[in-house]
Amino acid sequence: MTLWIITLTTAYLLGSIPFGYLLVRFVRQEDVRDTGSGNIGATNVTRAGGATLGIFTLVLDAMKGFVAAFLAMQFAPNTASGPSTLAIAAAVAAVIGHVFPVWLRFKGGKGIATALGVFIALVPLVALASVGVFALIVATTRLVSLGSILAAVSIPLLAILLVPHRSPALLAGLSFISLLSIVKHHANIVRLLKGTESRFGRNKNPDSNEKKANA
Repeated sequence: MTLWIITLTTAYLLGSIPFGYLLVRFVRQEDVRDTGSGNIGATNVTRAGGATLGIFTLVLDAMKGFVAAFLAMQFAPNTASGPSTLAIAAAVAAVIGHVFPVWLRFKGGKGIATALGVFIALVPLVALASVGVFALIVATTRLVSLGSILAAVSIPLLAILLVPHRSPALLAGLSFISLLSIVKHHANIVRLLKGTESRFGRNKNPDSNEKKANA
């Protein structure tokens, strides 16, 4: 029980580090939440501070998810059915930390990059395939939100196809993370259905439709 408490608390705290917020604050002395969608994710950081800060945010957010799951895997190694229950739980805790960070009054990002990090640790082939889904959708539509949503939807399906030895706990954990990320995109889904969602790289006015863009 002590191991679980320490591992999950550590995973949550790692996940809750708001790298996007910190980078924009330190580099530009601005609050990323005052720009665009107000989100702390890589897309909105790119709007607020440029592509370099956006890339750093993406990498760091993914790294914290990877590290949280990887550390748990050292205490509870993989079994014949895949990642241990502790590692899966730590992955979930890290994503929850990003979405509901204690440092920002539980108002965080949408969890896509952090989810990617934990997927790389737990199911690397699934992570790679989901990146392909995301890249294809964004390249053809320039809708980051649609790419993120469809990549999240694809995760449980890809796990069924690409992970021959999988436990019910793994599928449940992957499905929960994917569902959480999709739910956090609820406003984007409404705009996608209405045809009013902003396309990445086109609308540069932070006081107009960019306020509605995905992050």
